Amino acid sequence: MNTPKQMEQQQQVVKVKNSGMISYSGSPMIDDRDEEMTRSALSAFRAKEEEIERKRKEVSDKVQAQLGRVEEETKRLAEIREKLESFVDPAGKEVTIVRKKIDLVNRELKPLGQSCQRKEKEYKEAVDTFNAKSKEKAQLITKLMELVSESETLRMKKLEELSKHIESLR
Repeated sequence: MNTPKQMEQQQQVVKVKNSGMISYSGSPMIDDRDEEMTRSALSAFRAKEEEIERKRKEVSDKVQAQLGRVEEETKRLAEIREKLESFVDPAGKEVTIVRKKIDLVNRELKPLGQSCQRKEKEYKEAVDTFNAKSKEKAQLITKLMELVSESETLRMKKLEELSKHIESLR
């Protein structure tokens, strides 16, 4: 095999030959040597082209093999994704139903809670009013008892006076 420098020189010789600038000295030996150099350069060029083509094919085969593996992995990943997407939590539906029921009960509880608070407030006000009226009643009863007692005392005094007066008249 030729070195890259030798190949370059041979390619330059071929270029010069093709351009028609070779001078013929009349010696057939020089011509044969040029022709042999040309053939040698061509065979080296073909060898390099074949080597490049072989390496390109190797790389292409490696790429194709890698693409095949990538496709297989892609299919496996797609299967895994399908399984994952189709995976359903068995209690998921029940959880959703229970959550909806909880939300519904919460919505029902809110006005009931407000009503309960309002009624508790009304109840407290009614109890306070009741207690105030009961206290007022107790005070009035006490006052009545005092008045009745005073009235009885006064009437007894009057009756005693009348009695004394009647006795004194007899």
